[in-house]
This record gives sequence, structure tokens and C-alpha cells, in this order.
Amino acid sequence: MLSPIILSIQVTLAATIGIFVIGLALALFLARTRARGKIIFELLINLPLVLPPSVVGYYLLVTLGKDGLLFQITNYQLLFTPAAAVIAAIVVALPLMVQAAKAALENVDPTLENAARTLGLTEWQIILRVTLPLARRGIFAGLVLGSARALGEFGATLMIAGNIPGVTQTAPLAIYDAVQAGRFADANVLVLILTLLSLASLLAVHQLQRSKGARVQG
Repeated sequence: MLSPIILSIQVTLAATIGIFVIGLALALFLARTRARGKIIFELLINLPLVLPPSVVGYYLLVTLGKDGLLFQITNYQLLFTPAAAVIAAIVVALPLMVQAAKAALENVDPTLENAARTLGLTEWQIILRVTLPLARRGIFAGLVLGSARALGEFGATLMIAGNIPGVTQTAPLAIYDAVQAGRFADANVLVLILTLLSLASLLAVHQLQRSKGARVQG
């Protein structure tokens, strides 16, 4: 039982880095641009939230497979590797990070950013010194929710990473195997661990919301 838990943590940590970097960049773009077609781009980002996991997995399978764009460019096979599990986790969790970070960035008072401009700061300096610090709670909340979603990813991971014990079998996949084999004691332990980790994530987000609300009232 230890191997799936360790792999899940490793996949989640790697996915969290991707979620933060990609999600924050997309959130900044959506919050700051008025480009035409922006709504379509945002809908595509949020699509994994409403698509069945098997459909998301199929799209990834087509993209990362031997006939996919990645293989054609790099000649590198990602399917049925831990890297494929990381990609699946990033794709399904990214919308949570993007939406939370976008909302937080849009709530930043523009007068503070304009004041920074009058002081001679460049746009990147404004983002790093003013915008991101003011939006940090929402960004962190989105990152926590995205990480929790990545930890529990099952369907897309099964499609593109498989369920190979010791290689790509994450904790959700191990639970499925344990139930199928009638090993309910193992399943109970894994379920308890994932439940506790998910509860910790929700408590962290709740604490952020409470502290933000207390700050506003103060």
C-alpha cells in the first residue's frame, strides 16, 4: 500500500508546480486581456471540469500517443509513464486554479496598480510587487484546490498512464484494484488517507477565506 501513496504524493507535487506556473500565467492573461475570442479560450480551459474523465483521457491519449503531436515533434513516448500521470493531473486540476486566481486578480483595486505606475514601476514590477501580493490568498486557495483534485485524479490517469503497480498505480487506482480483488482492508486504509488529505486541503481553503473575511471587516 505504501508505493501507491508515495507515487500519488510525487505526482501531486509535480502536478502542483505545473498547476501553479501554467494556471497563474493563464489567470493573468484572462484577467488582464480583452482580446477577442477570450471567452472561447476560457471555455476550453474549463472544459475538463464538465467532460467525463474518460473523454479527457481520450483527448490526452490522442495527443500524447504515437500519432499525436508530441510524438511527432519529439519522438518521445509519454504514455504509461509517471509523467503521463502528472500531465493528466495538471489538465483536470488546472481549471480550479485558473478560476480562483482569475477572480482574485480581478478583485485587486486598479487604483493601487495605477499608483504604482505613477511611481515609475514597469508592468512586470507592478504584477510582482502589487498585484500578486494582493491576490495571494485567492491564488493559494486555487492552488490548494487544484492540488487536492490532482491527488484524487482517476479516470484520465487510467487512460494515459495505465494501472501498473509500482510504476503508474496511484492511490485512487490502488483503491479500485483493492475493491475489485476484495481486499477491503487495504481499500479502507487508502480511502482514509486520501480523505484526511482532502479534508486538510478544504480546511486550508476555509481558513484562508475566514482570515480574508476578518481582514475585510477589520
